[in-house]
Amino acid sequence: MNVYFAAPMFAQSDIYYNAYLVEKLRQAFPQLNVYLPQENAAINDKRAYADSKMIALADTKKVKESQLMIALLDGTAIDSGVASEIGVAYSHQIPILALYTDSRQLGSDNEKKLAALDQTAENQFHYLNLYTVGLIKLNGAVYPSEEIFLQALTDFLQQKGIVNEIL
Repeated sequence: MNVYFAAPMFAQSDIYYNAYLVEKLRQAFPQLNVYLPQENAAINDKRAYADSKMIALADTKKVKESQLMIALLDGTAIDSGVASEIGVAYSHQIPILALYTDSRQLGSDNEKKLAALDQTAENQFHYLNLYTVGLIKLNGAVYPSEEIFLQALTDFLQQKGIVNEIL
């Protein structure tokens, strides 16, 4: 199964986390062919040159060749490239499993945090673009932790007959 790994990739921390999680996926699920765009030096070596059309064509081709998209939603906003890739996956009916680990989503039962929503500029929770989240949820789901995400991925792969064992 081809998997497209959509994630921000411009900060060193993003590059390290993406590589870490993809390696974890490749070890746990060797039957998956995970495409990590940052590994495609032809378009993503930032010391070299690739124009917008080259990048769009290469990544869109890989999204369309995939049977599953994994998307990382963390950051101050959903990365614009990730949002675009989610749109392409949705339009081609490719299931999307997203990981969103932002700690500001914690405390949804905290009365003070809930009351702060009534005060201007005191929102204690993080906002994600609901259109993009909606595209994911129409053909997949968003998971709040790596552990829950990995279990959901295992369940998805079991339903597709790709893995027999639970992590």
